Amino acid sequence: MDPLLLGAIVAIATIVVLFSGVSVALGLLMVSAVFLMIFDGMRSLELIPEILFGKLDNFALLSIPMFIIMGASIASTRAGADLYEALERWLTRIPGGLVISNLGACALFAAMSGSSPATCAAIGKMGIPEMRKRGYPDGVAAGSIAAGGTLGILIPPSVTMIVYGIATETSIGRLFLAGVIPGLLLVSLFMAWAIYSTWRSGNIGVLTAGSYSWKQKFEILPRVLPFLLIIIGVLYAMYGGVATPSETAAVGALLCLVIAMIIYKLWNPKDLWLILRDSTKESVMILFIIAAAGVFSYMLSSLFITQSIAEWIGTLDVNRWVLMGAVNMFLLIAGFFLPPVAVILMAAPILLPIITTAGFDPIWFAVILTINMEIGLISPPVGLNLYVINGIAPDISLKTILTGSLPFVACMVLAIILLCIFPELATWLPDTVMGSAI
Repeated sequence: MDPLLLGAIVAIATIVVLFSGVSVALGLLMVSAVFLMIFDGMRSLELIPEILFGKLDNFALLSIPMFIIMGASIASTRAGADLYEALERWLTRIPGGLVISNLGACALFAAMSGSSPATCAAIGKMGIPEMRKRGYPDGVAAGSIAAGGTLGILIPPSVTMIVYGIATETSIGRLFLAGVIPGLLLVSLFMAWAIYSTWRSGNIGVLTAGSYSWKQKFEILPRVLPFLLIIIGVLYAMYGGVATPSETAAVGALLCLVIAMIIYKLWNPKDLWLILRDSTKESVMILFIIAAAGVFSYMLSSLFITQSIAEWIGTLDVNRWVLMGAVNMFLLIAGFFLPPVAVILMAAPILLPIITTAGFDPIWFAVILTINMEIGLISPPVGLNLYVINGIAPDISLKTILTGSLPFVACMVLAIILLCIFPELATWLPDTVMGSAI
């Protein structure tokens, strides 16, 4: 059978299986096993356990559960609320300071936790009621938190970037650095739109708020500065050549647990057990998907599907930006239905040779891919962040949350366009800190 036709059949079968409600990892294993058995014979199934466990035999994977524990220990405390309060007290004099403080808190909490839903929940519980009380439109209040939460998969340390680095054998350190400037760009675009939208609503009074004394501003800092110092320390250790990403993640996880115990009195063994239990569940889920995606990639390669697609793309007489536009549309649609980790692990083996053949930087492409995944987090039908916000503020309809999120989706699309025009926004910092990859 023609490999391209076979690839189309595999794609349709994968979509059908995943839409049946089967978990992503089991779905990928089922599809891989069936097609290997049909086209390579029963003996090919003997390789599946070896590939499955071999894919997990990677020291870099240790950073995933460590960063998840790091984020879970922060998310289980009042760190998000304290971070929000600190920014509100320091930014209250700035026009629109409350919405800026919410988005700033989302960005910083995202950097600490690396989780989009956790960021939405932690900042939204404080931010949404406060913004509504001050007169901000419901759409701005809910949409800004939903969009701000997506920054968790872009701003380092990001589990999504780690997964991309492992799937494509790309430097995780470079990927982390590549997400910094685009992350700040998105925060700036979100803030600009939120302030403009509030001003356009005609309620100018909400753009200014009360004042806080210097004592009130400084008394909140001891609660949030330790966590911020840990993030800075982790990044310094990683880029200063002190330790590997896995080692720094382990130290960061330990320090976050210790600080949560000291500052927030998280001494109860049940609370600590919940952190470790939930972190283990999430880690096992991600690692299982990674292992299953390894088998899926082997199946695609063994049946010459990946090679044939790359070769076919290479023969197309189209502008490379047209090709990139098609890739973005594919990622966008996939992000509507699947979690970011699954999309990356399924698409990376196919897309990487295509984008490198077309002359695109894989580090730059990681940022483009991640922003597409961010759009999926606030877009139906999955749109995880939308449902988290709806759970926090059930009296705000899902339609209002979605409507409030759409302008932030436009900001993300604008960010993708700017990154296409100025790819240095993603590549300059990694090249400056770690030297040119070429």
